[in-house]
Amino acid sequence: MPSEPARILDCVKFGDGFELDFAASRLSRSGRFLKLERIPMEVLLLLVQKRGQAVTREQIAEKIWGKDVHLDTDNSINGAVRKIRQVLKDDSDQPSFIQTITGQGYRFIAPVVEAATETVAEVHGEPAAPALPSPAPADAGAGVGRRRWVRLVLDPLLVVAIIVTAVLFYFRWSHSQARSPRSGERMMLAVLPFENLTGDASQSYFSDGMTEEMITQLGSLDPHHLGVIARTSVMHYKNSQESLAQIGRELGVQYVLEGSVRRDANQVRITAQLIEMKDQTHLWARQYDRELKDLLVLQSEIAREISDEIQTSLGERKAVASEPHSAPEPTLSPQAFEAYNLYLKGLYFWNRRSVEGFQQAISYFQQATAKDPTYARAFVGLADSYALIGGYSGAPPGEYMDKARAAALHALQLDDSLPEAHAALALIVQNHDYDWQTAEKEFKRAIELNPNDATAHHWYAEHLTWLGRFDEALAESERARQLDPLSLIIAADNGAILYYSRQYDRAIAQFKAVRELDPNFSRSGMITDAYIEKGMFAEALAETQKHDSDETAWHYSNLAFVAGRAGRRQEAEAALRKLLELNRRQPMDPIVIVQAYLGTGDKDQAMAWLEKAYAQRSNGLTALKVDAAYDPLRSDPRFQNLLARLGLAA
Repeated sequence: MPSEPARILDCVKFGDGFELDFAASRLSRSGRFLKLERIPMEVLLLLVQKRGQAVTREQIAEKIWGKDVHLDTDNSINGAVRKIRQVLKDDSDQPSFIQTITGQGYRFIAPVVEAATETVAEVHGEPAAPALPSPAPADAGAGVGRRRWVRLVLDPLLVVAIIVTAVLFYFRWSHSQARSPRSGERMMLAVLPFENLTGDASQSYFSDGMTEEMITQLGSLDPHHLGVIARTSVMHYKNSQESLAQIGRELGVQYVLEGSVRRDANQVRITAQLIEMKDQTHLWARQYDRELKDLLVLQSEIAREISDEIQTSLGERKAVASEPHSAPEPTLSPQAFEAYNLYLKGLYFWNRRSVEGFQQAISYFQQATAKDPTYARAFVGLADSYALIGGYSGAPPGEYMDKARAAALHALQLDDSLPEAHAALALIVQNHDYDWQTAEKEFKRAIELNPNDATAHHWYAEHLTWLGRFDEALAESERARQLDPLSLIIAADNGAILYYSRQYDRAIAQFKAVRELDPNFSRSGMITDAYIEKGMFAEALAETQKHDSDETAWHYSNLAFVAGRAGRRQEAEAALRKLLELNRRQPMDPIVIVQAYLGTGDKDQAMAWLEKAYAQRSNGLTALKVDAAYDPLRSDPRFQNLLARLGLAA
């Protein structure tokens, strides 16, 4: 056993300039304060206090959450140790400070010296751990209260009592004259990627699917008072090292839900904990062990408990609290669960947003609908995949759009309350039928059913753009951004709206901002169009030269357009010839060829290919009213006639 030092220490030093103050629960390096959240700080204090000894996960859990909490704390402990290592710049494979003891816990292995005397006791040839006092953070009293609260909510009967009390509070509040000043607040929550604890990377689709399902459940529960960040933004933090405080700032949220998933053939264990950002308070924590067939019920249960907890923490209940919770989802038969599992796999590949990803997604969604022909969301997945794959591949639009329409309509026949189905149908009737009235009605219905659907707001913003309603479009784009702040496509399409509204300087700035996050994001290539309209031909040509090694139709189309507008006619015509050769080998969307003829200045050919695009119901025609590239054709009666047939005449 390590020897006891002569006196108790309050502050220690270790490593290259690190200093840990137990009394103040503060870590610094060379005099500079290092920010560490409450739970990682308590874990570090415990490990340093027991320096040289193995500290088990059970000891850590008891120190942080108390003895009587029965939940899977692995996710929290892993995250805490990860954040400590990040601050200390420690390598988990070759540690200097925190050593992982497989199957047990952790050991603090660095020599520690008292800050005042800088002496180190040694036993058996190794530095001995001083008997340091237990940390006493400034919020220790609050911490005890939080641990009691966690134990309280784990009792199902007490959960019911709390909810009933909150509902009664709502009724009393609603009949009073005094309204809380916070009553109008719309809280924002982020569901961080659920951690896959199966040890099998091939099961990531399941934990990712659980993340998306929780976003959907929470987003639809009380959307007027609780906003939920979309999947695109939260997946940015999968396997990341950012602290919760940083995540909260970047996403603009007041609450974060963390969780983990373990599953085997028939069972699933899900842990979840709700954290308030302002002080890193753990408001709620639960562990669920269920059969897989009960998964949908479980998701609804977690969503309701989280919503109740958030609203209770606001000091009041919203109007939704006066209504009984909707009936839980039915349990799944083995066949239905297999369909659900296939749906999650399809969703996983759909979110890759590539031609190959859509092809794999379509395969899984088709298998899901074959297993369960009543599964509406799998049909929505098919509709979305078919609706988007054409634009990514450059294939003729008719090849996929009829399939997309059939899938969307069937999904609505099965379940008219699915907001995603209404958004999918809106996109199809807009891009293929040019039915602007039906599209707007369906977009509005999707948003009415789920105001937290960032994609619906995003697509509706694009719809308003095609109609020239730019102020409304920018407002919808901002709503989408608030719900999905790290989405590159939403940010880039905001730049597109600015371009179509002839705000070229702002558009260029927005596309550059997107490129700071991802220099290769394809949609930001629209910066070329803004350069051209500004007369910045050198910059536009430099953009096309970045893709000289490409052999795609879009590259030659863009090169013909840019070179032609820049007065380099020979280059433009050479690119056009290459494009037409590619089209003979593999027919493409005619709108790709229209752009090339616009560059060479051949208005007759541009009009002829526009008519072909109309005959094939190309979605590229949706921009005809607002795209400055078509300005040379606007005085042509044939162009005005086409606008009228598209329903886009002024």
